[in-house]
Amino acid sequence: MLNTIIKTTLSAALLATAMTSFASDLNVSKSVTVNASPDTVWKMIGDFNHLDVWHPVVVGSVLTHTASSDTRLLTLANGATITEKQVSRDDAKRSYTYAIVMSPLPVTDYVSTISVAPVADGKSTVTWSSSFDAKDATDDEAISAITGIYEAGMNNLDKHFNK
Repeated sequence: MLNTIIKTTLSAALLATAMTSFASDLNVSKSVTVNASPDTVWKMIGDFNHLDVWHPVVVGSVLTHTASSDTRLLTLANGATITEKQVSRDDAKRSYTYAIVMSPLPVTDYVSTISVAPVADGKSTVTWSSSFDAKDATDDEAISAITGIYEAGMNNLDKHFNK
């Protein structure tokens, strides 16, 4: 009986350890407050297929719609492409979540949320956050790549709305 308890406890511990190794360990979150209403900002960034409208590095976006999900193929200024799948969407809360399906970025298991929230004086805060693991790179390199992408987008929104 004691042997069975030890084996069961050891098995549970090993399973828990294995499962935590599948969770994304790295996180990036960037925000910007802009001088526009949440509805106005959401009109610009809320369309899953409009990243090319407000992000300076994305030069094209092609949407594929199926019954189960929307997928976008982004083309970057350097010619690279990224395929992303929308995971969830809540227009009432002005938020959507997506996952990278294929990408040259040094990340894997990437899941991200973009949201717009009201703040004082009719302004809005845009938040872009994600979790992921590094792929063929150090953790710092992966974090730096995602941080750079977010900062470019947030800086562009700042320029557009806070002229």
